[in-house]
Amino acid sequence: MLTINGRIRLRRIRWHCREEGASTVTDRLLDEAESTVSQGAKELICRLNQSSASFRKTSDNLKRAAQIDSNAETIRQLVETEGKSVLRVLQQGVLESGWKARDCRVDNGKTRVYVSCDGVKVPLVTDDEKKTRRKKVRERRRRTGRKCKPLARAKQGSDNAWKEFRLVAHYDETQSRCHVSVTRGNHEVAGRLMARDAKTVGLQEADERIANVDGAPWIRAQLELHGTVDHIGLDFYHLSEYVHAARRDTFGEDDEDGSAWADEMLHKLKHEGYSAAWRMAADHRSTASGAGLATVDRLLGYMSERREMIRYPEFLARGWQIGSGPIEAQCKTTTSRVKGSGKRWDGPNAEAVMALSCLENSRLWQNYWLSADPAVN
Repeated sequence: MLTINGRIRLRRIRWHCREEGASTVTDRLLDEAESTVSQGAKELICRLNQSSASFRKTSDNLKRAAQIDSNAETIRQLVETEGKSVLRVLQQGVLESGWKARDCRVDNGKTRVYVSCDGVKVPLVTDDEKKTRRKKVRERRRRTGRKCKPLARAKQGSDNAWKEFRLVAHYDETQSRCHVSVTRGNHEVAGRLMARDAKTVGLQEADERIANVDGAPWIRAQLELHGTVDHIGLDFYHLSEYVHAARRDTFGEDDEDGSAWADEMLHKLKHEGYSAAWRMAADHRSTASGAGLATVDRLLGYMSERREMIRYPEFLARGWQIGSGPIEAQCKTTTSRVKGSGKRWDGPNAEAVMALSCLENSRLWQNYWLSADPAVN
């Protein structure tokens, strides 16, 4: 057995009788009947892997830090298996959130929880890359001239090198409480994930339930479908990008008049609302031409389609946030281990590694490893 203190050998007696079956008393005492890696070693390996650039680097750090000698392939299998266990435990509702909506009290005495969702691109192994790799392995085996075990059955690769995974986050005003989940499923799966996590944190108990999201139509549709929030706002930064694109294409990159126009436009959006900003953009359209006209039309179209979400004066008056910065930050931290030069993943394995990051970002790491549930151990 590989433990946090190195490898140990266990010898035990297995008792058997025809009437009662088999029993191994020592196994019950150790609570590690079929395991070859202890719980402590698993946790240490997963913890070190979180901040490693590769499984090989995790192996080197593990040997240096804890004198545990385990190769990169063994570590890869262990980490990915544990990540899948995290996903399974969360789906079954076995692991409770470390906080509830009723705990998220703000200065006015009410309880407030924010919800956000976003898509993030993850590098995957394509089917063509898998076939190329398999061909190289066969050629390398043929050159050695040695008889080898047959290759494992080939797995289907991705149709594209990058696929969108989806993150869902629930958090309080100060972001000291946060619950993050990931799925490689489609928008409907992400919607069900929103509903599941809302139940986990007791979102319905919050006095104020607010969503801050980007302009993707599927996010708004799923929020409205599952009805977990009362108010949906458009992330101010995403809208400001459209405003600045119109500024650049009509005034030029460094034009002072253009900067003044953009500043006034954003000020109207924040403090006067949709109608005043729309009129200003429409007036500007009459003076635009060529590429600038097309960009202003895109701005007007973007605003028109999301009119009900552009509620910045109301949100600010109530003391609500108008940005989706927390979910953008989660997109970076949860993908830090799976992105990088030369990294390619099978979809389920990437999801598993990201699940471990979500576990840590949700401050549930200790809860998971201390859990006595059989699904975890």
